[in-house]
Amino acid sequence: MCRNEENTRKLLPSPTSSPSVKLTLTLALFYVVSGVMQPLIMTLVKKAGLADPRAQLYMVFYYLGPACVTFLVDVWPKPSTFFKTALIAMFDFTAQAMNYTGAALAGPTIFAIIYSSVTIWTALFSFLFLKRPLSKGQCLGASLVFGGLCITGFDTISLGPSVAKGSLMILLGSVMHSLTYVMNEAILVREDVAVKAYCAIQGIVACSTFLLWQLSYTRSNYEQVLSYPMEKAGTTWTIAATILLTFALSNFIHAFCFFHTLRHCPGGATSAGIMKGLQAVFVFVFTSIVYCGRLGGSEMCFSIFKFISLVIVVGGVVSFARATEFKSNHHENRSDYEAIPEIEEYPFSENTTA
Repeated sequence: MCRNEENTRKLLPSPTSSPSVKLTLTLALFYVVSGVMQPLIMTLVKKAGLADPRAQLYMVFYYLGPACVTFLVDVWPKPSTFFKTALIAMFDFTAQAMNYTGAALAGPTIFAIIYSSVTIWTALFSFLFLKRPLSKGQCLGASLVFGGLCITGFDTISLGPSVAKGSLMILLGSVMHSLTYVMNEAILVREDVAVKAYCAIQGIVACSTFLLWQLSYTRSNYEQVLSYPMEKAGTTWTIAATILLTFALSNFIHAFCFFHTLRHCPGGATSAGIMKGLQAVFVFVFTSIVYCGRLGGSEMCFSIFKFISLVIVVGGVVSFARATEFKSNHHENRSDYEAIPEIEEYPFSENTTA
């Protein structure tokens, strides 16, 4: 009997080991830093004549980064999990296409302001779908973040129709993107999917879709959407490749660190969301240092309203993070996911018939 029990234990899958706290914090830092770099690089994409929303060339490189994680994958998930992950990826790349097209129109500062509302939407969706209640401290922190970002929003509301259009696209894209935080967390935790495999699937699906768009639309409209804007901006293909590959590298780092943070950081989707607030703060600072007086208009420069927003956002981030850590240490554990509907009940389940 002892021998049979020993053999049975050998056949059972070993539990996934948790990474060290130091590694998780390091990757969370890279997640924030790479998130700061993306809207700044997107500004260069626009300046180089590569940001025509009809071409969507920049989105190919945006998803090329996480697609390259494929070469690091050891074990792929089962087909049903692969399919569900692919559906989430299709929803998310629509959201991100809106976000970064909006960023090209509205600029990195406004992008950071609105994109940081992911903090609020993620907390709301986590409450609705993951049955994760928010403590008073978390509600206070999230409210401070939202209020602080609204101050800058009111300061930049009169910058023109293209900015307004871009802002609306970022708002809708942010709401959609925050919903994928919750869907991703549910799949990652309930089905215990490896971070590298999950990241790679999302990258492959999105990158392949945008490549098909290049073949079906951008190629036949090359002169109008790429060649002429690049020539007008004085951009060579060497410069274009450098900018776009840097964009790809930043999202390679960002996507992998995002899924690791989502999978292993206390608070899951909500903690990943609050880091958007930190990204907004640093975008404010670096946009002013790098672009103010050199590129764009006053929207690139630091102002008293942005300083007030900075103080309030940092206070909200600290308040929310401390409340999340306290709640995680005292209340939250893996049993929270018992409240999530079983995978077979999802609309995109393998058992669902047409």
